[in-house]
Amino acid sequence: MPKNFIKKYLPSPEKIKQQKLLKLFGSLLHDGNLWHLNRRSARGAFAVGLFFAWMPIPFQMVASAAVAIPMRVNLPLSVSLVWLTNPLTMPVLFYLSYLVGCVVLRIPVEHFAFEASWSWLQHSISSIGKPFITGCLLMGICSAVAGYFIIDWLWRVSIRKAQLLRKLKRRHHNKH
Repeated sequence: MPKNFIKKYLPSPEKIKQQKLLKLFGSLLHDGNLWHLNRRSARGAFAVGLFFAWMPIPFQMVASAAVAIPMRVNLPLSVSLVWLTNPLTMPVLFYLSYLVGCVVLRIPVEHFAFEASWSWLQHSISSIGKPFITGCLLMGICSAVAGYFIIDWLWRVSIRKAQLLRKLKRRHHNKH
C-alpha cells in the first residue's frame, strides 16, 4: 500500500518541526491534518513538493511548507519531495528545464559553461534566464499534475487490491 511505503521514508513530525527555517510557521505546524497521511493529503503533497522541486529558488522547503499548510496536505511529504533537486541532481534537472524552455519559446540553445559565481549569474541570466524560468515552471507544473494523478491512481489500485485480497480470504475461509 502506498501509505506504508511512503511512511517508511518520511521524516518524523519532530524532525520536520526541528528545521530552523520551518519554525517560522510557529503554531500552524500543530494542525494535525498536516501530519495525517491519506490519499487526499498524499496526492496534494506530491503536487506541492514536486512543483517546488523544480523552482530555482533558495529555501524550497519553506516555499513548499508555505503552500502545504493552507492546503492542509501532508507537510513532511511535501517538504521532503523538494529534495528531488539536490546538489547531485540539480545541474541535470535545471539544464533539462533550460532545454524545455528553449523548445517551448523556440529559442536556440546556447552552449555555456556553468560557473558558481555572481558575475556568471548576472551575465547569463539575460541570455538563458527566460527559457530557464519558463522550463522550470513547465516542469514544475507537469510534475505536480503527474505526481497528483499518479499517487491518486496508485492509492486507488492498492485499495482495490486490499479489498480483493480480503474478499478472497473470506471466500477461502468460508469454504473450510
